[in-house]
Amino acid sequence: MVGVEQWAEIRRLHFVKGLSQREIHRRSGLHRDTISRAINSTEPPVYRRVPAGSKLDPFKDEIHRMLKENHELPGVRVRELLEPLGCTASKTIVDDYLREVRPLFAPPPRTFQRTVYRPAEICQFDLWEPRDEVPVGHGQTRRGWVVIACLGYSRAGVGMLIFSKQTEDLLAGIAGCLQRLGGLPKTLVWDRQAGLHARDGRPTEAFAAFCGQLRVGWHFCEPADPQAKGVVERFQGYAETNFEPGRAFANELDFQDQLDAWCLKVGARTHKTLRARPVDRLATELAVMAPLPARMPDTARRWVMRVPPDPHLRLDTNDYSLDPGLVGRRVEVTADQRAVTAACLGTGEVACRHARTFARHRTVTALEHARALRAGRGRDASAETSVEVRPLARYDALIA
Repeated sequence: MVGVEQWAEIRRLHFVKGLSQREIHRRSGLHRDTISRAINSTEPPVYRRVPAGSKLDPFKDEIHRMLKENHELPGVRVRELLEPLGCTASKTIVDDYLREVRPLFAPPPRTFQRTVYRPAEICQFDLWEPRDEVPVGHGQTRRGWVVIACLGYSRAGVGMLIFSKQTEDLLAGIAGCLQRLGGLPKTLVWDRQAGLHARDGRPTEAFAAFCGQLRVGWHFCEPADPQAKGVVERFQGYAETNFEPGRAFANELDFQDQLDAWCLKVGARTHKTLRARPVDRLATELAVMAPLPARMPDTARRWVMRVPPDPHLRLDTNDYSLDPGLVGRRVEVTADQRAVTAACLGTGEVACRHARTFARHRTVTALEHARALRAGRGRDASAETSVEVRPLARYDALIA
C-alpha cells in the first residue's frame, strides 16, 4: 500500500506530466497494479484496521437496560452490577462507552433561541452575594447582598447593596436600581425569590403593591431556570469577576459608591453581543420608558410600639434612643436604608431621628436624649426620701 505522498505523486506524473503507467513504473519502481489503483482512485489511501472485539460487547444490552431505567446511573455502579455477570472490562472502557450511549437514553436536551428585546420591554433582576463581607464600621464586617438589575434592550446594569433578604430590603433594592436606571420598564423579571414570590408564579402582597404603585408588570421565571434571565446572569457574572477582586471598602457607603462608578464605567464600554455601548442604547430606551414617579413607593419597615421606661427601640440587634419625655406614649417607628425615625401617634411629635447603622449590638444615643435622661435623674434624686446617716460611734457602742 502506497502512502498519501506517493499516491499524489503518481497522479501528478500521470495527469499533470502526461506520463504513461509504463513510464511511471520505470521511474518509480512501483508495481503496475499499485500505479493503476492510484490513478483510478479518487480518494487518498487510508489505513483501516479491522476493529477488534471489546470485553464489553457481551454486556452492552444489559448496560442499555440499566440506562433505560436510570440514565444517570454512574459508571462505578454499572461496573458493580456487571461484575457478577462476568464482566472484566476496565473503568476506562466502561466510562468511554457510557459517555457515548448515555445521551441516547437521557431526555432530549433543551434548546434555546436568541431573544431580541424591544426598548423598555423588560428589566431582569437577581440577587448577588459578594464573596467577602462588607465593612460596616466599628471594626465590624457583615454579610451583604446586591440587588442586580439589567435592562434587556440596552444591557445597562446597576446594583444596590442591602443587608438582608427580607421583603422590605429587597423592595428597597429594586427601587434603588430603578432610580439609578432613570426610568420604568414594562415588566420586572425575577426568579422565584422568597419575599417576592408567594407560590405558583404569584407575587407576595408587598411586591404586588409595589408594582401596582409604579404601574409596572412582573414575571417570575420557572424554577431552576437561570437561562430565562441570562442578561442579568451575565452581568452578575461579570461583576463577580471584575468588580469585587482587588478592591477594599471603607464601609457600606463606600461599597455603593464604588459599585455605582463601576457600573457607569462598564456601561461606557462596547458590549460584545450588541456591538454598541449600553449607555448609548440606554438613551434610546429612556425615551420609551415610563418616567419615575415624583415619590417612589415606601419600602421602609413600620411598626407601632409604646416608649418603654428604658427609652430605646431595638432594630437589627441595635438600640436607638427615644425621647425620655415620651415614656408610655405610643409611637410609630419607620426604618429605611438610611435612617431610623419615630413619631407619636396622633400628635406627630418626633421621638427620635437617627442615622441607621448596620454594625451589630450598638447603642445609638442622641445627645438631647442623654441630657434629658440626666436631667430627669436629677429631679428624681431631689424627690427621694431622706435617709438618716448615723455616726460611727453608735456602731462602736453596739459592738462593745
